[in-house]
Amino acid sequence: MSPLLQALLRTLAAVALLLVNGVVLILMLRKVLARLHLRLGPTRVGPWGVLQTVADVFKLLTKEDFRPSGADKWLFRLAPVLVFVPSFMAYLPLALSDTWRFSDLDTGVLFVLAAGSLVPIGILMAGWGSNAKWSLLGGLRAAGQQIAYEIPLMLSVLGPVMFAGSLNVAAIVNAQRGVWLGVIPRWFVLPQLVGFVIFAIAGQAETSQTPFDMSEAESELITGFANEYSGMRFGFMFLAEFSNMFVVSALGVTLFFGGWLVPWADRNPLALALGPAVFMLKTYLGIAVMMWVRGTLPRVRVDQLLAFSWKTLIPVSLAWTVLSALVMRAVNL
Repeated sequence: MSPLLQALLRTLAAVALLLVNGVVLILMLRKVLARLHLRLGPTRVGPWGVLQTVADVFKLLTKEDFRPSGADKWLFRLAPVLVFVPSFMAYLPLALSDTWRFSDLDTGVLFVLAAGSLVPIGILMAGWGSNAKWSLLGGLRAAGQQIAYEIPLMLSVLGPVMFAGSLNVAAIVNAQRGVWLGVIPRWFVLPQLVGFVIFAIAGQAETSQTPFDMSEAESELITGFANEYSGMRFGFMFLAEFSNMFVVSALGVTLFFGGWLVPWADRNPLALALGPAVFMLKTYLGIAVMMWVRGTLPRVRVDQLLAFSWKTLIPVSLAWTVLSALVMRAVNL
């Protein structure tokens, strides 16, 4: 198979995974929040309401796509692209198993974080280009929030990267093979528990999930930066949000929970063959926890959100990174 055709097929596979994830996660969010809030959620469209999201997709595809008369034409049209494309790019370095990879980048972790850092630009463009006060406030909040929480998110991944000695996602997973003390899986979540907690908090904020959903904050800003969007432009905005949830959870599984490895059977041929299914199961469990937090905690104020990052999370993440480096240095000595 030619390299060009191989690259095209891998890209199409990543697009397919992104689209399927979007449909599944929207339904999953509705069902999880309904259970947490003692509601039913979708029940009528298809068995147990499983086709409700499919109906919503058709609605978005056929809904009128309009642009406010006072909006900036080019910024308004370009913003959904700049929100969606980086979310898709973040899929490319992910590895579902030793053999199921979209690409094999030596700097895969760095690429995922770099792609995610482009999303606030599109959100800010959407808020500014809409020429609406609520949209502008949502865009500005998103930019401030994601800049603040990108720093501890990046610092939190340094521990697993130092332990593995590589930024390649497959190398990080393979470094977690085996056990400690004969029974404990050699996952990095144990020596990097503080780093994982920082990653989980920052990841919740980076994906704009409650209690950190200040860029949308429907009780204050209606739908925030996406107020003036309709049809598939609106759909792309929120498909990117669900895509980012999957990427953050998948990255957390890769860095801290052994990726596709099965505990105590990480060299078993059957367990290795089931690697993609194991990876997806772990990732969706992580997403379920994110949704659990979303449906449980109240939203914080924007000043509390920023103060918590700059005054607490960043100093703690810096101290933990230095401590991890010193421990690694002492062990190597």
